[in-house]
Amino acid sequence: MAMSSLPALRILFLIMTIGLLDVLAFDPTLYDNVAVYWGQDSYGATHSDQANFQQPISYYCQDDAIDVIPVAFVDTFFGSGGVPVIDLANTCNATNGPYFSGTQLYNCSFLASDIEYCQSKGKIVTISLGGAGGGVGFQSDSQAQTLADTVWNVFLGGSSSTRPFGSAVLDGVDLDIEGGSTTGYAAFVTQLRTHFTGASKQYYVSAAPQCEYPDQYLGSALNSAHFDMVFVQFYNNPCGLQNFNSASGWDFGLWDIWARTVSPNPNVKIYIGAPASSTAAGTGYQDISALSTYATDTRNSFPSFGGVMLWDASQAYTNGRYDLGIKKALQAAGSTGFTYPACSAEAYVKGNDYAGSSKVTYNGYIWESKYYASDTPSADYNGDWMPISACAGNAPSNPSSSSSSTASTSTSAPGTCAGLSQWSSSAAYTGGSQVQYNGDLWTAKWWTQGDTPGGNANVWTDNGSCPSSGAKAALATSTSVPRSSRFFRL
Repeated sequence: MAMSSLPALRILFLIMTIGLLDVLAFDPTLYDNVAVYWGQDSYGATHSDQANFQQPISYYCQDDAIDVIPVAFVDTFFGSGGVPVIDLANTCNATNGPYFSGTQLYNCSFLASDIEYCQSKGKIVTISLGGAGGGVGFQSDSQAQTLADTVWNVFLGGSSSTRPFGSAVLDGVDLDIEGGSTTGYAAFVTQLRTHFTGASKQYYVSAAPQCEYPDQYLGSALNSAHFDMVFVQFYNNPCGLQNFNSASGWDFGLWDIWARTVSPNPNVKIYIGAPASSTAAGTGYQDISALSTYATDTRNSFPSFGGVMLWDASQAYTNGRYDLGIKKALQAAGSTGFTYPACSAEAYVKGNDYAGSSKVTYNGYIWESKYYASDTPSADYNGDWMPISACAGNAPSNPSSSSSSTASTSTSAPGTCAGLSQWSSSAAYTGGSQVQYNGDLWTAKWWTQGDTPGGNANVWTDNGSCPSSGAKAALATSTSVPRSSRFFRL
């Protein structure tokens, strides 16, 4: 009887094994992945109702909303005994996770089963290095390589007597570097990947740069080392989600150009990093309806899009399951396949001058001018243009042979000022804009801000005095100018 049932048992085991493999398969190539940081109890830092404070990591793994969980943070690279230091807020601390002898590294081995549960549900769990504070940074590449070896042994597939998560083997490393020097991070990633070669499982490396491109601390490493995912922080920055509809702010297109033309990994995926509630960051939070719209639009505009990153799990769950809301929106937009939008804007013509908000096609992208533009579109955050969509196909030709594109601001009849604003030193004006100043009508020759009509800059043309009545003139157009600024995750 036992012998005759053996084939059936083998078939049952095979079916169960195939099903398990399906569950375990995280696919980084999809467009609907959701990464959510866990470990810092961001909700607890801003609220007093302890019932909603951060829960054990397994609490956030009971459905399919989350695909990637970076555990935050290793906030000191070289603590006592030369091993890293972790900070997991209310989950593992001096009360329930005593130090390993001779170190400042908590023994959080009670989390091993929770982490393994999340992995069994098809999620990858990584260790995030950095954060907004702590002692991070390297003095040399060799020091960075030493840490890479330590991280491999302490958190990933190596062996050590000081493994804070016990038997749990994490799935990779995330770099959230928001201070210190730029030294060593490329060497760290490269050395780490030497351990990945021939390993028994797949490992991943991600980064969480600020949205202002290139990132101040990780820019060099991103350009020279192999990253699988980049969780761009589109919050606490002028390029954040609060400026999604502004070419002067939102710069996902620059990261798409980086992913497709600069990154050593041509298949790297870029995520929209977003706060999971209004108390999770200073700026950038959008309600779930707006974020769903922005994420879907970005998914359909840029082929490097990989999903959404949220800060953090505690905030997402108490904000009406914000994580589940964005997951559903991404799934509705489609997890696979990308169709390039048509290059519908006129082809850029070198030597032409373009008014603010003009759109052109150039090098496989549709670009929008931030203000008066005369430079060639390029991947420069402080340049005149911003890529707003990748595109394919032939762009329509420019019907005008003039050296200047049609201005978006109409001019008034000669010598009339009705309806014109007074000149303002804080406003930015495109070429052709008109203002009143000291009783005269003035026309901007090109983009200008802070240059007084009639002043030494010679950027305004005096059209004569303003009569009290006359033909109605158009209002002068002003645009905001981006300021270089950097803020940090709360």
